[in-house]
Amino acid sequence: MRERKVKEPIKVRQRLLKDGNISLYLDIYYEGSRNYEYLKLYLIPERTKEDKERNRQTLQLANSIKAKRIVELQNGEYGFKNSFNADEVRFFDYYESMCEERRKEGGKSRGNFGNWFSCLHHLRMYERNKRITFARITPEWVQGFKDYLDREAVAWAHDTRKRKKDAPLSRNSKMSYFNKLRACINRAFEQHIIMDNPLRGIESFKEEEGKRMYLTIDELKKLANTECQYDFIKKAFLFSCLTGLRRSDIENLKWSDVQTQGLFTRIIFKQKKTGGQEYLDIAPQAVELMGERKNQSDYVFEYLLTTSCTNRVIQEWVLMAGINKKITFHCGRHTFATMMLDLGTDIYTVSKLLGHKDISTTQIYAKIMDKNKQKAVANIPDIF
Repeated sequence: MRERKVKEPIKVRQRLLKDGNISLYLDIYYEGSRNYEYLKLYLIPERTKEDKERNRQTLQLANSIKAKRIVELQNGEYGFKNSFNADEVRFFDYYESMCEERRKEGGKSRGNFGNWFSCLHHLRMYERNKRITFARITPEWVQGFKDYLDREAVAWAHDTRKRKKDAPLSRNSKMSYFNKLRACINRAFEQHIIMDNPLRGIESFKEEEGKRMYLTIDELKKLANTECQYDFIKKAFLFSCLTGLRRSDIENLKWSDVQTQGLFTRIIFKQKKTGGQEYLDIAPQAVELMGERKNQSDYVFEYLLTTSCTNRVIQEWVLMAGINKKITFHCGRHTFATMMLDLGTDIYTVSKLLGHKDISTTQIYAKIMDKNKQKAVANIPDIF
């Protein structure tokens, strides 16, 4: 007679994470109720014998915990709770707490917080129920917000400043706001507030490749020799052109981040946008722009005007230098990237200098400065 196989009430399950690791958790089905216990145990990609051995031991530990839970369950000792409380957590309270985190992390720069806050405005326009919980954040709800951004949302609707009202959102703004919602939902999923991720199968907007304005080396020299209305803005912008640093990183730069190593001055800092730890050697002229060293806790560039005011000053300065281009502070980063490529620096090194995680981002600059194309065009013979 064939022995009947008894179903286990608890099973070890696996979930693939973005970083390639696999999270192990217990799937517990008992008396018609399904619950989950995340073990905080992870399998890693197996590249060596040591990796395989480590995974074997991790699985062994997971199965030991499983066996213990089965015994506890049978003895009535394991009073597990449903870790998913989607009916209790209000979506807007949760999202606003994430906005507050970004505001505190921003330091002197509040650009990222501004994007999170703008997304909050659009979420409120889309969903009028301020008490909505995560239980009602379904794939249909997420798709509805994406459709709202694509078809109904307008720029500056909540802005009291004089701007062009009712203009449709740019594609990159749509992408930015949808990705803020994505980050919020993904965190709620990771924290076990929701059991199923409603983002599955819903893609974000594709990024629109914009025109990247930059200054040539000759234009940069001309600008450096032109007086600016505010000298501290001039120094900060030229510093960006010579280092590739974003405005947010320049604003947050402290003297404790600046170190001398041999003949080089090195900046050791954490990128505000990506959170990546960076080690950047800078040119002597960039060191000169920082001025005299102060206390470790002091900011290198103590004060900048608001983004719009700073960009207006820079544009006036550029025009005074006889350069007919629309230049903003961020163009300093573009200028640095194109200058490095123009001087023959290989794209891998430029990528590292800019702190890019993906070299494909740097390749955009290579397309701008493709000298092979210029040589090819220059070889076309005269036809008249």
